[in-house]
Amino acid sequence: MGTYLNPDNSKFQESINSDIYVDKTGLITYTNSVIHTQQKCICVSRPRRFGKSMAANMLSAYYSRGCDSKELFQNLEIAEDDQFETYLNQYDVIFLNVQEFLSQSKNIDEMISLIRRSVLWDLLGEYPEFRYFDTSNLTRTMQDVYQQTKCPFVVIIDEWDCVFREYKTDRETQEWYLDFLRDLLKDKGYIHLVYMTGILPIKKYGTHSALNMFDEFSMIEPGPLASYVGFTETEVQKLCGQYDMELEEVKNWYDGYSFDKALSVYSPRSVVSCMRLGKIGNYWNQTETFEALQVYIDMNFDGLKDDVLSMIAGNQVPVNIGSFTNDMTTFRSEDDVLTLLIHLGYLGYDSDNKAVFIPNGEIRSEYVNAVSVSDWGEVSKGLKNSADTLQAIWENRPLQVAEGIRQGHFKTSHIQYNDENALSYTVSLALYAARNFYTVHREFPGGKGFADLVFIPRKKFSEKPALVVELKWDKTARGAITQIKEKEYCRSLEEYHGNLLLVGINYDRKTREHTCCIEEMER
Repeated sequence: MGTYLNPDNSKFQESINSDIYVDKTGLITYTNSVIHTQQKCICVSRPRRFGKSMAANMLSAYYSRGCDSKELFQNLEIAEDDQFETYLNQYDVIFLNVQEFLSQSKNIDEMISLIRRSVLWDLLGEYPEFRYFDTSNLTRTMQDVYQQTKCPFVVIIDEWDCVFREYKTDRETQEWYLDFLRDLLKDKGYIHLVYMTGILPIKKYGTHSALNMFDEFSMIEPGPLASYVGFTETEVQKLCGQYDMELEEVKNWYDGYSFDKALSVYSPRSVVSCMRLGKIGNYWNQTETFEALQVYIDMNFDGLKDDVLSMIAGNQVPVNIGSFTNDMTTFRSEDDVLTLLIHLGYLGYDSDNKAVFIPNGEIRSEYVNAVSVSDWGEVSKGLKNSADTLQAIWENRPLQVAEGIRQGHFKTSHIQYNDENALSYTVSLALYAARNFYTVHREFPGGKGFADLVFIPRKKFSEKPALVVELKWDKTARGAITQIKEKEYCRSLEEYHGNLLLVGINYDRKTREHTCCIEEMER
């Protein structure tokens, strides 16, 4: 047992000992299925605080010959698998956290040298009696060990992409690092499994395909590992029951990542913190300030700011993910920036519609923070005052509501301010704070037509009035109220009668003024 060769299971034991542990050992079933096959090289990319290191520690505890983990896994899902004991603690495991080596090195040469010397130190210490061809050559020494033990290696690499995050613009360093990983891992018969994890997928360098042997599972294409990206709805529902938390609220704040084989995925760090502290809050984002997001937004590639505002308003934005080169600096279009934000966890991805969106309330608040401190003129002011605009509706102050909408008005390149759709976009921006209290519906069916916007209070905020909002263009706000009544838009909202506000909003193209009318719905 060494530091990097055959580590013990203490790190995974810490996870199990924690107040909240969600069983993800089903991942081992998949890794067992690809051991010693052409699919043995796996790269899993996830945002920060999505359980990457926990999974790596779990795999190490399961495969490492440096410990006996049968009892540790005995009550977990993997123990029910027919192959559980077949692979349990049967491999020489090499576990590397690349960030650890990078932090101790001045450059990439030092880092790679430190990795080689550290692993060699453990190998020669564990097997001192063996014959070696060249004890300074890591791959040759691993081959020598395998020939004499007949025990294959499992290689686990955490934070594999930290070099690309630290040396963002240094292509030579990045390629040197990729070549090192290729020489260490590719076409090595003595390696039966490679599990590599980080935030970014594997870097693409045109024809330079140093690591083309990997199957990649990302936030865009998680494949069969989708349920191991974060917490599933079933897992969160169980935690909510244990910790007496309201599922609807937890879902609003931390859900939103969706995949073919896991339709509802939650941010793990946020859910755990929420349960332990018994309070909804911004937890995932505490590990990185909103300034990091602001950097990408302020680049404003191809009008990125416009699309950010559209997503804050609740819309999806089309994206082409195909041109992204899997780094943090090579941006040739807005699509590349949006794709990076998917991998960073700042955007969800709708694979059916090839579009991105802000996944939940926690992330939305970070976008609002970033916009609010940026120089976006009246838009920044409008977002800052959104809560006040919503309060003005509750308190029947139509003039203040109209002013809040004016501040949210922003002429964009792709949404010209010339119809009710554009007005809907503006109103959604001005009332983005409503998403903290309401479920928002557009074109809500009711009576003899469809209401433009309907705000239904979430269970936790049942005392808040429901809102039916009708929009007009070059007409009158009072006429909007009349239409709500005549077309009976509130027929399907009878349970809210007595606590229901009708809101009419009009934009006069000639005066360029917004007007508002608010009326209580009678029982």
